[in-house]
Amino acid sequence: KKSKTDISRTHQSIYPAEPEAAGRPDRMDRIELTDAYREIIKENIEYDCMVSRYGKERLDETMELMLEVVLSKRPYIRIAGDDFPREVVKGRFLKINSGHLEYVFDCIDKNTTKVGNIKAYLLAALYNAPATMDSYYRAEVNHDLYGC
Repeated sequence: KKSKTDISRTHQSIYPAEPEAAGRPDRMDRIELTDAYREIIKENIEYDCMVSRYGKERLDETMELMLEVVLSKRPYIRIAGDDFPREVVKGRFLKINSGHLEYVFDCIDKNTTKVGNIKAYLLAALYNAPATMDSYYRAEVNHDLYGC
């Protein structure tokens, strides 16, 4: 009969051999989650309608950046130099629609200054779009109607 010391594991690795052992979802679950969020974002931004206007490459690039943020595991995400809780940023990115995207693309197209970090610039523009779009267009209309 074996005692408990005969079956002890004194040389057991501290690193789990498989991801499931560490409490992480398996690879298939991660792929399914990625695909699900990709479809949600595509639907929110009306991808099929927008692709003819802005092109597949531009839309895919923006959508993948949004997807990267939504799937991030970091507790905080840096936007324009400030750290925001992941869930706040994720929620805002999942509310972005085609109008917000048109606004962001319009602002980028009008920008004439050099952008040092395009990824950070896009993240900030996308994050701020739902909060600033209406004021931007109101200011544009006021300028057109009453400006010199």
